[in-house]
Amino acid sequence: MNSLTIRALLLRGMLAGLIAGAVALVIAYTLGEGPVDAAIAFEERQSHDHGGGEELVSRAVQSTAGLATGVLVFGVAVGGIAALAYCVALGRIGRFGPRATALLVASGALFSVYVVPYLKYPPNPPAVGDPDTIGQRTALYFLMVALSVLLSVAAIRLGRALVPRLGTWYATVAAVLALVAVLALAYAFLPSFEEVPKGFPASVLWEFRLATLAVQTALWATFGLVFGRLAERLLAPATAHRPTRTAAVR
Repeated sequence: MNSLTIRALLLRGMLAGLIAGAVALVIAYTLGEGPVDAAIAFEERQSHDHGGGEELVSRAVQSTAGLATGVLVFGVAVGGIAALAYCVALGRIGRFGPRATALLVASGALFSVYVVPYLKYPPNPPAVGDPDTIGQRTALYFLMVALSVLLSVAAIRLGRALVPRLGTWYATVAAVLALVAVLALAYAFLPSFEEVPKGFPASVLWEFRLATLAVQTALWATFGLVFGRLAERLLAPATAHRPTRTAAVR
């Protein structure tokens, strides 16, 4: 794959990321802002006797322009990174076409970058979490992301190495089981945090975490579908999209 093709895929990845970010923004606003408002209201009730400082950015701006900027920029950034990962994966993970490879890359990113760390260190709304442990929690979360990505790549390489001996099905099963086993060890040995304040509504916490999962799922699903279409139009031969005509010979 030459540099011009990689550049074209990178631009298409960023465009697909922008579109995916717009979809994720709608879901984040409709599903996520309610639990956030409820968590902020709980936090204000608990700290009414402490003189709080003045907000640098109003809640109205945070929930509109701030949210839009963050989600859209994130979408463009991860779209570009995923496009580069796509360039590496295309033709190396099986006999998949451009569109199927895009969906596999998007699914792998959702699983390794978000779902696996999410199960160990789920996101918390305002008022949940000890401020004294935020540095440790952040470091452990990114460690879990790095472990998840590296272990997922290692599992793919293991599966490919086992194919000649076990066949595709059993090699895939062995690689998945090995990945699950190592991730289970990581879950067991890395520290956990139970810092939900007393009286915090469990429904708010549950709704917030489901909303964040829905946002990420929508973002990666949209990216996979849009980028797959754009990549296919770029990479597939032009004749594949044109009906063939046979001339009658007499």
